[in-house]
Amino acid sequence: MENQCQNGTETLLKVSTLNCIDLSNPDIHQSVSLLKQACLDCGFFYVINHGISQEFMDEVFGQSKSFFELPLNEKMKVLRNEKHRGYTPVLDELLDPDNQVHVGDYKEGYYIGVEVPEDDPEAEKPFYGPNVWPEDGLLPGWRQTMEKFHHQALEVAKAVARIIALALGLEVDFFDKPEMLGKPIATLRLLHYGGQVSDPSKGLYGAGAHSDYGLITLLATDDVMGLQICKDKDAKPQIWEYVAPVKGAFIVNLGDMLERWSNCIFKSTLHRVLGNGQERYSIAYFVEPSHDCLVECLPTCKSENNPPKFPPIYCATYLSQRYKDTHAELSVYEKHQT
Repeated sequence: MENQCQNGTETLLKVSTLNCIDLSNPDIHQSVSLLKQACLDCGFFYVINHGISQEFMDEVFGQSKSFFELPLNEKMKVLRNEKHRGYTPVLDELLDPDNQVHVGDYKEGYYIGVEVPEDDPEAEKPFYGPNVWPEDGLLPGWRQTMEKFHHQALEVAKAVARIIALALGLEVDFFDKPEMLGKPIATLRLLHYGGQVSDPSKGLYGAGAHSDYGLITLLATDDVMGLQICKDKDAKPQIWEYVAPVKGAFIVNLGDMLERWSNCIFKSTLHRVLGNGQERYSIAYFVEPSHDCLVECLPTCKSENNPPKFPPIYCATYLSQRYKDTHAELSVYEKHQT
């Protein structure tokens, strides 16, 4: 396990050392201990031997690249809709308004969620509905590849969530319940950073500093360094460390919803992406519980001396507000669609 997680990066850059969780490890107590330590420390860790083959991961990255290489007018035909499905252009997302000074992220993306037919009553929920797909003749097999990856990544996320449950002193199947990951809001997001050089002093970032909204995020990356984490967001000045890409591994981080659920015992950590002039591709998989899940302080995370810090909130309400706060109004793209 240790060997696979060695990145061998010889550089003057400050690179974070993260714990590595091997999903094939029969010693569940060791996995729980490593994960718990990571969640208390920085909320980031690697996951290896997760069951998705390297061959298939390469296929997903190849198909992602094929989409982003299309002309802009083709990509704008599948512009994201109000359900956050489809293409997000460069500068669409503004994650760190205090420091990005009216300029969004220098990345483009593509959202793929849980596929729910339009005539299904469930499609009325804010994060359920039909996906937006490029024409099959344009990118043969693209939809099938992405749907297969969406399904496989969800199984990895559920396996990680079971270890998180044990680390929080809960039953192993706590997050498997129908109202949680039985009917999840799971969103695959393909990402492409076009090779701009970031300059924090000018508010220019591949992705501005932010913490993720939900439960957990799985991230697969190419071999280009770019992701940074800040373990103490209140430090002055903030100290940023790179997270090295590890072939075949997911980088996993906790989201704000899990920090809230755990009464701030587990950490959702600030992170950002800096561009260094090289193109960079990554694939993020955001996992949240069902729309109707009530997120309230876990029984194992509160006491007389440590009462709940947040009021209960429904997952759909919480996520809708977070998306609204960070994405451009769709009306700004109307000129591209006439």
